[in-house]
Amino acid sequence: MDFLRDFWDLIATPDGLKRLIGWGGIPVMTAIIFAETGLLIGFFLPGDSLLFIAGFLCSPAGGEILPILWVNVILSIAAIVGDTVGYWIGKKAGPAIFNRPQSRFFRRDYLLRAHAFYEKHGGKTIVLARFIPIIRTFAPVVAGAGAMDYRRFLFFNVFGGIGWIVSMSLLGYFLGQIPWIQKNLEKAVLVVIVLSLMPVFIHWWKARRAAPEVGGAPGAE
Repeated sequence: MDFLRDFWDLIATPDGLKRLIGWGGIPVMTAIIFAETGLLIGFFLPGDSLLFIAGFLCSPAGGEILPILWVNVILSIAAIVGDTVGYWIGKKAGPAIFNRPQSRFFRRDYLLRAHAFYEKHGGKTIVLARFIPIIRTFAPVVAGAGAMDYRRFLFFNVFGGIGWIVSMSLLGYFLGQIPWIQKNLEKAVLVVIVLSLMPVFIHWWKARRAAPEVGGAPGAE
């Protein structure tokens, strides 16, 4: 229990993440990104915060303790492999996974939430979910359980995985050189997470506005 408490203290704050990254470097970050995207028990891990802080630590202001190129390359691979593992977990389990009872290590409510998101957005869910905590853990499982064509899934997986890793780490790299950001990392991380959700919100808003038009013209092609 002490280990879990100490680990939570590390991942819950920017200062803790800086210590964790400084200690474990790319291997620890790779394990976290893979677990969050590929293992159902990884839903609580701080992917967005981790990437932003990692980008900051790659910058001159953060001490350049990590090479930004290798951070992006290796973590992109981890994100892609993680989603692939999640897909095959869902594929093997099939639709029965949605009826599995909830437990400490399996959150059925989160899985159903991801399923509803997938039903609404289709294959684009694999890209959009990268920027939504919790949903990104369960979306590939839902795609696998829903028998989404693997080649189609792989396209969205690669595009979304690289886009998520590169965008979040580069935000940390460039914004981290601003003095205010350096002094207010915790606030900056929250702002970045909100901004990362904007494309999803815009997509939802456009879909909502278009819905009445579709309903009002049932005979339209």
